[in-house]
Parts: sequence; structure tokens; C-alpha cells
Amino acid sequence: MRRLSIAITAAMLLVTATACGGSGAGGSEGSGGSGTGASGSPVKVKVGVIPIVDVAPVYLGAKKGFYSSRGLDLTMETGQGGAAIVPGVVSGQFQFGFSNMTSLMIAQINNVPVKAVANGVATTGKQGADFGGIAVKKGSPIKSAKELEGKKVAINTLKNIAESAVNASVRKDGGDPGKVTYVELPFDQMAAALDGGRVDAAFVIEPAQATVVGQGATIITSSYVDISPDLTVAMYFTSTQYTQQHPETVKKFQEATAESLEYANSHPDEVREILTTYTKIPEATLQKMTLPRWPAQPDRAAIGTLAELGEQDGILKSAPDLAKLLP
Repeated sequence: MRRLSIAITAAMLLVTATACGGSGAGGSEGSGGSGTGASGSPVKVKVGVIPIVDVAPVYLGAKKGFYSSRGLDLTMETGQGGAAIVPGVVSGQFQFGFSNMTSLMIAQINNVPVKAVANGVATTGKQGADFGGIAVKKGSPIKSAKELEGKKVAINTLKNIAESAVNASVRKDGGDPGKVTYVELPFDQMAAALDGGRVDAAFVIEPAQATVVGQGATIITSSYVDISPDLTVAMYFTSTQYTQQHPETVKKFQEATAESLEYANSHPDEVREILTTYTKIPEATLQKMTLPRWPAQPDRAAIGTLAELGEQDGILKSAPDLAKLLP
């Protein structure tokens, strides 16, 4: 939570710098708002992403020409997470960014001028066959989410979407999430923490999920599915200033991203292949991973449920204005 708070503070400081009319690295749309540069050249668009499975569609879409055919010269720049991407988008370093919904809602509640513009990634909706879940090591006596009461559970970021997800699983199983102790760990350290007994369970997403299952771990529940089988986990966003100054570029990005999502959904083999270009996931793990779902549109009702859970658990200090945040 501290990293996200720092990111929000940084983003707010950058609002003043960008409010004077700077448009960042994006090309000008010109007086006609055509979405191309003044000379008719492609608009250079930088997207801040995290090198994970979730963003495979934009890499695939760039390769297939879905962005270039709309006059967008797309470049992906990787960051460690929202702590770098949110202020990067607000300052104009990136024209678009990728973030989970809880982080976007936290930013919006704190008056960071962000606007979700395109869907990102969603749960498969299939219990026991999703791209994220709660893992316990081989031989663990823990068989259900309720049994996590009094136990240590590893999540990648405290007070964010992973905590909401695990809490939802515990609550749905009749347990008290207030009795769960959370330990913040990077996904790539969770397998060792589980195996060494430093935590009793871990909320893992791919490829960490395939890694721990390959070492004998069991997934006791798929927590995103426990929130909603239609949960929109993350979206692509921009700054409110950029949407106002470059509406045609935003529209073209939305159209190209929707086409990319649809293509990724129907070409899983190409998704696995494109992952080798921007991640270091071992081939054996690639083939065992459960891919997420990439619908073209977010599910507003499911996002509303996530927001309600965030408020209930104290992760969100107030209700977000989803009408203002969502496209």
C-alpha cells in the first residue's frame, strides 16, 4: 500500500506539471483531430506495462499490425508495477498504461486524473481453472479457504486486489478474513516461501501458479472467480488530460486493443509464443499455464462488486466514481 500511496502522491505532483498543456511524447492530432501527426505520420504511443501474461494481447496486436493499421506507432515500456506506471501516464511519459482495477480505483478516489479506456484482462470464470488462485504446498492440511483463519498468506501487494480476492474466498467459505495474516512477497518468491513453511498459503497468478503446481502445490480455490465469474481484473488507462487533448488517438487505441483482445482469445498458441518475446517464462511452464480471458469490454457489475469488497475491507477509503473512471 505504501508504494501505491507514493505513486499517487507523485502522480498528484505531476498533475500541475502536465496541466499547462504538455501532451507528452504522443504525436499531435492537428486541428482536424485525425489521430495522426501533423505531417500524416503515425502517432507515437508509449504504453506502460508489466511483463506478465495479462498484457500479451497488446504485444500480439502490435505484431499483427492492429495498431499500425490505425496510424499508431506502438511501443511497450515495462515497469515494476503501478508505482511507476501511474505517475508515468499522468506526466505524459506514457500515453497509456496497464493496471489492476483496485489500483485504478484507489487512484481515482485520491483525485489522480486517470481514465480507464480499454479492457485488459478477466478471470476465466472457471473454479479450479483460472489464471490465479490460492495455493498450499503438497501435504498441507489446509483444504479450504475458511481454514486460512489464523494462517499466513502471501500476496504480492498489501491492501490491493489480491487481498480483496483472498478475503472474498475466505468470506464465501464461511470464514473471517480478519483472522488472516498477510505477508507481502513478490510472485517469484512465493514457491520457496511455501516450500520452506514461511507462509501457509499464497495467492499466485500465472506463471507463478504453474510453477508452484509443478512443485506439488494444490490450488484450493480460484479467488478471482470467488469475487465474480465475470471479474474484470485489470484495464488499460490514460490521463484525463490525454483523453481531452487526443480523443481520436484514444479511440484508435481502444479499437486496436479490442481487436487484439479478441484475437488473443481465439489464438492461445500465438499468445504463448508472443510471451517468449517479453518474459523469461520457461517453455515447460508456458505450456502448463492457464491463460486468462480477454473480453473486449469490462464487466461493470463485477467491478462494482470489487469496489464494494474494497470498501468493506478498508482497502478503499470511499466509493469510487465508476461512471467517471470507466469508459
